[in-house]
Amino acid sequence: MFRTELSPKSSSHKIQLSTPLISIGSCFADNIGKKLSQHKFKIEQNPFGTIFNPLSIFELIEIALDEERLPESSFLVRDGIHFNYKVHSELHGKSQEQLESHINHQRNRLTKALRKSNTLMITFGTAWVYEEKKTQMLVANCHKTPAGQFNKRLLSPDEITNAFMVLKEQLQDRHPALKIILTVSPVRHVKDTLELNMVSKSILRLACHQISTYADEVDYFPAYELLMDDLRDYRFYEKDMLHPNDLAKEYIWGKFMDVYFDKETKAFIKSWDEIRSAMKHKAFHPESDAHQKFLQKTIEKLEQLKGLVKVEKELAKLRSQLRVKG
Repeated sequence: MFRTELSPKSSSHKIQLSTPLISIGSCFADNIGKKLSQHKFKIEQNPFGTIFNPLSIFELIEIALDEERLPESSFLVRDGIHFNYKVHSELHGKSQEQLESHINHQRNRLTKALRKSNTLMITFGTAWVYEEKKTQMLVANCHKTPAGQFNKRLLSPDEITNAFMVLKEQLQDRHPALKIILTVSPVRHVKDTLELNMVSKSILRLACHQISTYADEVDYFPAYELLMDDLRDYRFYEKDMLHPNDLAKEYIWGKFMDVYFDKETKAFIKSWDEIRSAMKHKAFHPESDAHQKFLQKTIEKLEQLKGLVKVEKELAKLRSQLRVKG
């Protein structure tokens, strides 16, 4: 035995294929959201782009709940492109009107998702926040604005916990059945230095502990510990030595399945992975009898899943590869 394996306890809150989900926040929100989407779960994933600090995440959820407009002071122009300090730079426009229309569209998507979803996953990335000096406005993304225009400070665990509890009350008033899963992104923010990154992650982890202790409807999923303590080896990282590689993502995904999926959902995921693998197969001789039989068998497997998930696109793609009988 050359490693210490982490085996998180199975949660009483199970995620079904029919469970509408929201994933918002830092890198794990993107990774787990992509996995769930690939496996036909109904998920709204980071509508405002990757957001790293807890207070900005909470603020965007509150804006979606109340269907509010982002403040005028949060819009900026750099090199002729319009951005907003409250959202990621992937949301931009040629004019403020275009950008605002895009942001409002994303906000409305999150508003609708919050009405339907019974599971909200939030990933914290950093406890460091930036506030504009002139207005004291909290900034989610600086958009390469000179650092001298911002004050940088470290959130406290209590500040995060208190802000979360305010948000939770608002969510539960409108969505009493909503369950929340908290995670801390294992991606290190080396620009803060490794020492201060550890301080930041410690604050996030303590805040998650406090929140999940106080609130029964909140789970903590240990994505951070799985990479940092269980895997604990640079062979599980990308070349930048910061982000988890595909092997690590698959391992964490497996642990997530153990915690939140029942036997039936796991059985579907196994079947779906086989079908996805089959659909990626590129035949050297697509007209051959062997490949045509392979296509027909894959189509039959898809047909068996029609009652569980939407497979019309996959069926159409495979049927288009069948030989025309004549």
